Amino acid sequence: MFGDTFRGRRVLVTGHTGFKGAWLSHWLLNLGAEVTGVALAPNTDPALFSLLGLADRLDHRVLDIRDASALAAVVAEVQPEVVLHLAAQPLVRLSYAEPRETWEVNVLGTVNVLEAVRACPSVRACVVVTSDKCYENREQVWGYREADAMGGHDPYSASKGATELVAASYRRSYFHREGTSVLASARAGNVIGGGDWAKDRIVTDFVAAIQAGRPLSLRNPGATRPWQHVLEPLSGYLHLASRLLQADGRTFADGWNFGPADASVTTVEDLARRLVATWGRGQVVIAADPAQPHEAGLLKLDCSKAAHRLGWRGVWDVAATVEHTVAWYRAQAEGSADLLGLTNAQLTRYAADARQLGLSWALP
Repeated sequence: MFGDTFRGRRVLVTGHTGFKGAWLSHWLLNLGAEVTGVALAPNTDPALFSLLGLADRLDHRVLDIRDASALAAVVAEVQPEVVLHLAAQPLVRLSYAEPRETWEVNVLGTVNVLEAVRACPSVRACVVVTSDKCYENREQVWGYREADAMGGHDPYSASKGATELVAASYRRSYFHREGTSVLASARAGNVIGGGDWAKDRIVTDFVAAIQAGRPLSLRNPGATRPWQHVLEPLSGYLHLASRLLQADGRTFADGWNFGPADASVTTVEDLARRLVATWGRGQVVIAADPAQPHEAGLLKLDCSKAAHRLGWRGVWDVAATVEHTVAWYRAQAEGSADLLGLTNAQLTRYAADARQLGLSWALP
């Protein structure tokens, strides 16, 4: 996969203890990369990072990316060739309660990462991961394209729009000349999959409701989101990084959307009912709260740029995404001792399905 791009390469992942970061780090290890992770300790129990035994399988550094000096020292010591920046405060509702922390982590933390990269000549490629919520959301029925305006209503969304501006500024100011790092940014849809226990996530709430024997309560059932399995955007990040490393990599130094096909853009209620049907038990109730903080009602991405220029597109539709997500959580709930094996099996299945579609990154 990825043409053996990552085999033997030194790769730094920020946010490796989080849900997406743990899946990404595990995938990189399977690809033969030498992975260093920089993040806070896992903040959920259980945590995918711990279940996959990643602390013993990679160079695990507990560090707050707001500490610029400590971060720069690690980057200078490790001398990575690739940096994948995922560390963030990732929750919309928490951003209302902790706006300063959200802005400091997401924006100034990214500045610290890029300053460390700028000072480290070994870094050839850097991908800054933001969010589909970075766009100024006008509740339009068509997907947002990479050239659309950045924005954001809540502190989280606005901070991700600002992070994109930071990345664009560094790309134009410092990373535009030959011999400097090649910098791109990536915006993903709403990600689900096995191993996410963060607050205010629909699958997390669903699994907790199943285990407690209570209904799943939906506060915003009509909200429409671009649901995708966690492996979808991760394949995009890795494919993008592999292209940045090529001789013509600077032509890919830009912002990129990685989201599902329109058929997988569906409502919170539809996703919840799919989860219940696939698990085989559970109940959905609507409990809208008029006093809840604002959240976007309609959001989707136009990923035609990634399709045409990178040859990337999604592999699993929403039905397959739900199937693999439920299978993972059911195994965990039933006390499976081999979650690492299940995670590997799902990764292998995803790559095989990608090859079946003829996607270039998955071909031998």
